[in-house]
Amino acid sequence: MDAMSISESVTHLNKALNRTLAIVLGGGAGSRLYPLTKDRSKPAVPLAGKYRLVDIPISNCINSGLKRIYVLTQFNSTSLHRHINRTYKFDPFTESFVEILAAQQTPKGTNWYQGTADAVRQNLAHFSLNEFDHFLILSGDQLYRMDFVRFMAEHLSTAADITIATLPVARDKTAGFGILSTDDHGRITRFEEKPTDPAVLDDLKLGAARLKKAGLPEDSEQYLASMGIYLFNRETLVASLDNDKIDFGGHIIPDSIPRHRVQSFVFQGYWEDIGTIRSFFDANLALTELVPSYDFFDPHGQIYTHARFLPGSKINKALIERSIIADGCIITDATIERSIIGLRSFIDSGSRLSNCIMMGSDFFDLDIPDNGRLRLGIGRNCRIERTIIDKNVRIGDGCHISPEGKPENMDASNFCIRDGIVIIPKNTEIPANTWI
Repeated sequence: MDAMSISESVTHLNKALNRTLAIVLGGGAGSRLYPLTKDRSKPAVPLAGKYRLVDIPISNCINSGLKRIYVLTQFNSTSLHRHINRTYKFDPFTESFVEILAAQQTPKGTNWYQGTADAVRQNLAHFSLNEFDHFLILSGDQLYRMDFVRFMAEHLSTAADITIATLPVARDKTAGFGILSTDDHGRITRFEEKPTDPAVLDDLKLGAARLKKAGLPEDSEQYLASMGIYLFNRETLVASLDNDKIDFGGHIIPDSIPRHRVQSFVFQGYWEDIGTIRSFFDANLALTELVPSYDFFDPHGQIYTHARFLPGSKINKALIERSIIADGCIITDATIERSIIGLRSFIDSGSRLSNCIMMGSDFFDLDIPDNGRLRLGIGRNCRIERTIIDKNVRIGDGCHISPEGKPENMDASNFCIRDGIVIIPKNTEIPANTWI
């Protein structure tokens, strides 16, 4: 390609990016993440000590030069609204924005969002106010780092109407995904939602040409799973939503394959759908590895969040191993192993945390209360393992918390267990010397 062709291609790509709207889906009830979603939506769940899940897709957009973003919300959205309004503020002399579009009843319809496609359909009037040529539709509860410039470049080079981000997965992972089949040029020819039939899976397996193009071993058994990330041309999105179908994965995408050019963009980086307590727990603690698969220290893909201007954490003697300590913490003579310690956390002397996620507090509470109530944080001589401690929790002295010897799933008055992990809900108080 000569210099003129390269210049024209770059100009075309930049123009396409400048005329792209990003739409982040705020999620439904998030029942599989309960009780973390008892008082907040999935995208508002704290992550890695100081972030929220929604910071991931928004940061990916900003890092890719996409700075016009709508976040569609509905369920338990107060904390998500507050976080976005406090965090994402742009220069008033640009067209950049991150704005909330909450579900609402109107004279044209009284239903709340019925699914992902219905949420976008109900807001098409807002999206049409500007002459956007492309719409990038993202989930608000996934952990990944993607360059949407490359995504757009492939969309344009293949003259696609729709491009779907896909992830190579092994056969034993296919039951949790929508699985796609493509031709040798990456055009999607078939879509099966969470297939389990062995004969169907044999038909969907990646061929040698696609394996080679994706840089995968040609003798491996791999499948392309939909990541729930879609790039639509304007006319295609409008036409695809001219019906009453409610979901992209289950309805819109399968119906579009025979009618439009639907391409696969193969992504091979780290990606995790934070849909269950187990996946949330494992993804957070994986960040404590020496070189984690997903690294918040990566200078080429910064993740943005609310700037709180907290003091640096104070460690008054402690043994800390493979852990992340967020801002504003006070830790005194404690032992912390493979744990995430969130903002404004207080851990008193003699306590030991192992494989824990402590989300911290929304405010400081350093004085010993004189009303009989416990101080925010963890008291003295506590033993806590394999536990998620939500925000603003008060744990008294001498408490022991562990899922050992208990059912995989259970509910109690001041804790619950999901997937073999203890969860202390937000604002809970655990009296001194409690054994869980």
